[in-house]
Amino acid sequence: MTPDPTPAVSAAPSWLATLKVYLEPPSLRMLLLGFSAGLPLLLVLGTLSFWLREAGIDRTTIGYLSWVGLAYAFKWLWAPLVDRLPIPLLTRRLGRRRSWLLLSQLAILLGLVAMSFNDPQVALAPVVWGALAVAFGSATQDIALDAFRIESANIDRQAALAASYQTGYRLAMIWAGAGVLWIAARAQGAQAGYQHGAWHTAYLVMAASMLLGVVTVLLSPEPLQRPMPPAKNALDWLHGTLIAPFADFLQRYGWQALLVLALIGTYRISDVVMGIMANPFYVDMGYSKDEVAAVTKIYGVIMTLAGAFVGGALAMRLGVMRVLMLGAVLSAASNLLFAALSSRGHDLTGLIFVISADNLAGGIASAAFIAYLSSLTNVNYSATQYALFSSMMLLLPKFLAGYSGRYVDLFGYQNFFAATALLGVPVLLLVWLASGIKSSSSPH
Repeated sequence: MTPDPTPAVSAAPSWLATLKVYLEPPSLRMLLLGFSAGLPLLLVLGTLSFWLREAGIDRTTIGYLSWVGLAYAFKWLWAPLVDRLPIPLLTRRLGRRRSWLLLSQLAILLGLVAMSFNDPQVALAPVVWGALAVAFGSATQDIALDAFRIESANIDRQAALAASYQTGYRLAMIWAGAGVLWIAARAQGAQAGYQHGAWHTAYLVMAASMLLGVVTVLLSPEPLQRPMPPAKNALDWLHGTLIAPFADFLQRYGWQALLVLALIGTYRISDVVMGIMANPFYVDMGYSKDEVAAVTKIYGVIMTLAGAFVGGALAMRLGVMRVLMLGAVLSAASNLLFAALSSRGHDLTGLIFVISADNLAGGIASAAFIAYLSSLTNVNYSATQYALFSSMMLLLPKFLAGYSGRYVDLFGYQNFFAATALLGVPVLLLVWLASGIKSSSSPH
């Protein structure tokens, strides 16, 4: 009998099978750990900018202070240590990934407590130092958690884990955004004007919320890791720790690595640059803490869940690159909605629509982007390589975001939001070009 020369094509999984993956233990753990990862970000960037603006800090200063977030862009510098270095006592008991997760979570918790006890209206520097501690701890947690996620499942489950992680991450961002504003409004009561005590209470609650991640780490199994060959000497260790992860990536992608890095470095530029001025915008448009909290809590949660799960499911069925293109289009377009809202003054209905659309777009884009970054890594260097990719993602956007307050002061909110949308146009070309790239060997 002559064999059929046509290779069999595996059928796409059913929608039921696709959705069931979200109920598997690794997905549920990633949901909770994603919450732990997403909580600190706004507390040192977006929500902090609301607090600072309400305290009377000018927009230009708020923009410059967003450079605290550059800690996330340089985490690749210490990622090799997180990838290889054991922590005395902890690593023996918990394993390499969980010990670094626990240590970083405790640093975040203590940094948030320190921020809560300082009033930026009285002294800004202590708040900034506390924010730096939180950002450094959060960046370290990201390094360990990305490696933990990548090592917890094979490549066909990465999109689902990315969607679960992103859902927890964005729910935490809503809690760290809307939740903080709601708690601060309740703590302030009927008192008018700025009250530090309200923010003190809110940030203490956020510090306590980090305990969810701590408990999850303690109850999670350490992922199975590939054994590392022992280093013969210090130079051998440095080569395996610092040089080999980057050499592996360059070897697999060759000159196309530059295109991949260009896409990574610009994909979220519209969102990141715009995001720093979102909360000062709400304050200047006259929205109260309760209004912003209520809209984000209800509509933001619904659209975040929809975006993350739709993005993850579409990536599994249609491929990551197609959803990556969709996310890039939606992310840039949602910034134009903020430009339109800026011309309407205090418009609560408009705020509901804009926040809903922004969260839906962000959920789709982020789920696809995380799956894309995960597909680029080699499990032998997962922490270091993923840290390099996610650092590249933030370096240029965070740097430009530092000038966002100055731009708004000079040209106004409407021009600023329109300009951030235009920043996303080159991303579409990069996604199209990168869709044809294949590595020389499988990273997994």
